[in-house]
Amino acid sequence: MNKKLVVDKKKRYFPNLNGIRAIAATLVVFHHLEQAKHALGIANIYDIPIIQHAGRLGVGLFFVLSGFLITYLLLEERGRFGDVDAKKFYLRRVFRIWPVYFLIIGLSFLVFPHIGIFDYPGIEEQLTVDLPERLALLLLVLPNFAFVLYDLPYWCAQTWSIGVEEQFYYLWPWLIKYPKKRIPILLFFLLLTAGLLYVGLEIVDPSEETRKSMISTFLGQFRIQTMALGGFCAWLVYKDKTRILNFVFRKDIQIAAYAILLALFFSGVHFFAFLEVYALFFAFFVLNVSCNPNTIVNLGHPAMDHLGKVTYGLYLYHVAVIVVIINLFEMYAPGWRDAGYQVVLYILSFIGSVAVATFSYNYIEKPLLAYKDRKFGR
Repeated sequence: MNKKLVVDKKKRYFPNLNGIRAIAATLVVFHHLEQAKHALGIANIYDIPIIQHAGRLGVGLFFVLSGFLITYLLLEERGRFGDVDAKKFYLRRVFRIWPVYFLIIGLSFLVFPHIGIFDYPGIEEQLTVDLPERLALLLLVLPNFAFVLYDLPYWCAQTWSIGVEEQFYYLWPWLIKYPKKRIPILLFFLLLTAGLLYVGLEIVDPSEETRKSMISTFLGQFRIQTMALGGFCAWLVYKDKTRILNFVFRKDIQIAAYAILLALFFSGVHFFAFLEVYALFFAFFVLNVSCNPNTIVNLGHPAMDHLGKVTYGLYLYHVAVIVVIINLFEMYAPGWRDAGYQVVLYILSFIGSVAVATFSYNYIEKPLLAYKDRKFGR
């Protein structure tokens, strides 16, 4: 395929991104539903490897997509204006991320513990032991550190990934803004991150075995390289690297890549560099569905588009919704455990989560996004 790829560098819209978000969110919801059933002693399939992998892979897909979109917007801004306005970049991220993040944190510590239908095993200890330290890290938007060092209430445990994304945002604009200084910037960022983790471990002072486990968990979640891979894909598109893109966009390559991806996913096999290998497939997927006019996968359905729009709220609220629905069944239909129960539980959990996310999007996020776009651009 020698056809020249044409990229309009002034156009910020990529098709199918909402569809990608919808897939990622669905994987995470599916994972957490089975996880909650497992913790509450309800018949589940959580021990099946594909179920345990689904949540991490959904988050990985989010990370690749985030790295792709943020990098392209930063490259575009530098290309159009000769610089990156870091202040506006951070203000845009604050308006997009912080309101719902702090809302779910506030609800998890101040409201949910006092309402019976939100009960979940082990919550009491997470709300009393080391509470000031846990809250301090959350208020500093370091939920991944709080998750590793102190654990988090189940209703907001998923916020760890918000912390990783935020730390990516702390790093990435400066690499785009000062490309010739990328090595010292990266080293400073990594040293600062390691220093924060070291201080946290010294304060917690766990046993040697627990310390190793905490470090391993932190590194497993700190997937800056996954977002950087998405950023590399954005660079390929922005710089019109047609030789590479034309190969990636070939129909036979798409078929082969997706066949391997589905085979790996449904096999549930875990292997060395598991998340990094999947990230490569996700990068391939994001490139094709967002930039390839001949993509064999089209995610433009209105339902997918809506899910994608409300994905942020869906990701943050769905755990609390799942817990509520399971507890309501326990209260009003305690003996119901047949196949119909499982089907209804899935339907209500998903519909309820989407409904809450839609309400949040329309009445909290959308007004703030409109204000953000007026003041600071997209």
